[in-house]
Amino acid sequence: MTLRLGYGTNGLTDLRLDEALGLLADLGYDGVGLTLDHMHLDPLAPDLGARTRKVARRLAGLGLGVTVETGARYVLDPRRKHGPSLLDPDPDGRAARTALLVRAVEVAADLGAHAVHCFSGITPPDTAPDTAWQRLTGALAPVLEAADRAGVPLAVEPEPGHLLSALADFHHLRTLLGDPEPLGLTLDIGHCQCLEPASPADCVKEAGPWLRHVQIEDMRRGVHEHLPFGDGQIDFPPVLEALASTGYDGLTVVELPRHSHAGPELARTSLDFLRRAAATTNGAAPC
Repeated sequence: MTLRLGYGTNGLTDLRLDEALGLLADLGYDGVGLTLDHMHLDPLAPDLGARTRKVARRLAGLGLGVTVETGARYVLDPRRKHGPSLLDPDPDGRAARTALLVRAVEVAADLGAHAVHCFSGITPPDTAPDTAWQRLTGALAPVLEAADRAGVPLAVEPEPGHLLSALADFHHLRTLLGDPEPLGLTLDIGHCQCLEPASPADCVKEAGPWLRHVQIEDMRRGVHEHLPFGDGQIDFPPVLEALASTGYDGLTVVELPRHSHAGPELARTSLDFLRRAAATTNGAAPC
């Protein structure tokens, strides 16, 4: 099995999208995690269809695969990070987030993306857990319908501090929704190191049947801080070998959203690191 490595555009926000894609292709990446944001394929600006077709042509010309990511911090509200969320007390706020995700699914279909990523959001103050889960399932229903129509999986990410923060929460969501076919998982390897009881490699093995997207970076136990490779505590060769064992064939995308100031250099060193780590395993090798 061959690992397909990508880099997230949320770690390249000081570059124009066209330049970022060219950089990643020149370095030898297989794809890109494309965060829809005001600087990179703005999902709310006019002529989205035409702009998406242009990006699709650029990706095809460069031979890059793509996952669509939806973690832009202020794309809907310039004053509230990740607001409004799927858990917002205001039904109109939840509807706005749902509409953005449906649009992301449509963009993903036009790009030929292998998945659309999303997360639940933080439970608002004074909100009972049952209420939060009801809001989440209700807000995701139209997105899953759109994903089913488009044939693009929706890959929900467990995010530290969110309602859906761990693998167990993902399985709870699957149960509440009746395990719909379009629902899959985004597994962030650093988040496994941060808070899961199992090792990152064991998390990969457990998550294998539902993996639709993978994010990767270094991290320390108990600290949700995305770190360049080698600055945290993760032993990566077993993680990459576990990915190979699952048969996962989507992108494994480097996720360093707070390091855009050094993005081009970190894109280079991250690829070198992962290639070296993969070379020490028995079952995985980079493309």
